[in-house]
Amino acid sequence: MFDNYTYLTTDELADRIKYSSRTIRECFQDSVLLEGVHYIRPFGGRRILYIWEVVERDMKIASSTSPMSA
Repeated sequence: MFDNYTYLTTDELADRIKYSSRTIRECFQDSVLLEGVHYIRPFGGRRILYIWEVVERDMKIASSTSPMSA
């Protein structure tokens, strides 16, 4: 019934993908990383939790379709 996802804070995500928390918040959030797809706000609060498996999947897809990967 429930999927097993890994939920990460912005700082934890930053550690995994080697970008600063600030870059994630200012450049990626709501342009590359979308609410309801890549992250959620549990219980309607301010805290953001990123869904690691979805972020990782989409990074791999973007990497394999980028012009530089050819």
